[in-house]
Amino acid sequence: MPQERVAFILVIATTDVSMIPGTTIAGATPELTMYTPAADAEFLINGKCDVIKGVPITPDGIPSPAIISRASLNLTGIPTFVVNAGAKVRPLAIPFFEVGGEPGKDIRSGALEMNVMERILNNSMRLGEQLSRGFDRVIIGESIPAGTTTAMSTLVALGYNAFGKVSSASPDNPMELKEKIVREALSKVSDEEDKIARLSDPMIISASGIAQGFQGKIVLAGGTQMTAVAALTKKLAPMKLKDMEIWTTKWIVSDKSSDILGLASQIGVKVEYSPLDFSKSKFEGLRVYEKGYVKEGVGAGGLSLFAIKMGFTTENILKEVEKVYEEAKNEKI
Repeated sequence: MPQERVAFILVIATTDVSMIPGTTIAGATPELTMYTPAADAEFLINGKCDVIKGVPITPDGIPSPAIISRASLNLTGIPTFVVNAGAKVRPLAIPFFEVGGEPGKDIRSGALEMNVMERILNNSMRLGEQLSRGFDRVIIGESIPAGTTTAMSTLVALGYNAFGKVSSASPDNPMELKEKIVREALSKVSDEEDKIARLSDPMIISASGIAQGFQGKIVLAGGTQMTAVAALTKKLAPMKLKDMEIWTTKWIVSDKSSDILGLASQIGVKVEYSPLDFSKSKFEGLRVYEKGYVKEGVGAGGLSLFAIKMGFTTENILKEVEKVYEEAKNEKI
C-alpha cells in the first residue's frame, strides 16, 4: 500500500438538525455545533483552531476525534484537502474547496432545494475526477454534527431498514429522538424526485459525488454516516460500489446501540475497522473513548487504519495522539 498515491479528503457541512436540543454532543452547546466542522478542519491542518479557541470538544470536555486524524496524518504524511459542502461557519485559517453548497435546513422542513443538491453533486463529481489525475486512492472523512440523524433519514429514503441502527457521539444514543425527527421528516415528503434533497445533508451528497467522480479506490472513513454515502452512491452509480470500502473504529463496530455491519451488508459494502485502544492512555479525555464517547469522526478510523496498514502500531498511534492532544491543550491555555 505505501507505493499508492493516497489523499485524505475531509468533507464539512452543517444542518439545522444539530440545533435541535438532544440530537448531538458534537459541540459544547447546540449553537457551537455550527463551528465544529470548520474548527475540525482547521485543527486537522494547523493543529489549532481560529474559528473557536482550542480544540472542538463535547459538553463533557472530551476532544474531537480530529486529534486521532491529525496524529495519523503526522505519521503517514499523506496530503489533506478540505471540501466545504455547506458549512454555516467556514474555516478562516486554511484553504478549502467550494462545491457551491449551502448549509442544510431542518429535514422536517426540507434540507436542501433540488438545484442546490444537484450543484453540490455535480461539482463534487468534477472534483473527484480531478483528484483521479493525481491519486490512486482517496480516503474521504466527514465532520457534520447530527450527521447520524440525516444519515438515518437518507438510508430510509433510499429504502433501507435504518431505524435503530445509526450510532451517536454520545454513550447514550438518543435513538427515540432521532427516529421521531426522521419519521416526521418522511411524513412531509411526497415527491420521489426531491426526496434525497429534502431528507439528506450536504456532506452525504458531496462525499458521494467525489466518490462517483473518482477513478480509483475509495475509502469512506467514518461510521454509520458513511453507509448513507455508500447507499446514495449505489443508487446513482452502482458500478462504484466494487471500488469502495468503509473503514471505521472498533468503537463503532462494537457499539451495541447501532449496527454498522447490518447496514453495510444491506448495501453490499465491506467494512474494516481500526483496533485503536485508549484504555492505557495517560489522559482521561482519551480513556473515555473506551466508554463509548465520540467513537468516530473526521476520518479517525480510516486514517488510523491506513497508518496501521503502512506499518505503524496502535502504540505508535496512541503516542502521537497523546502528543497532539497535549499540544492542543497547551494551545487552549
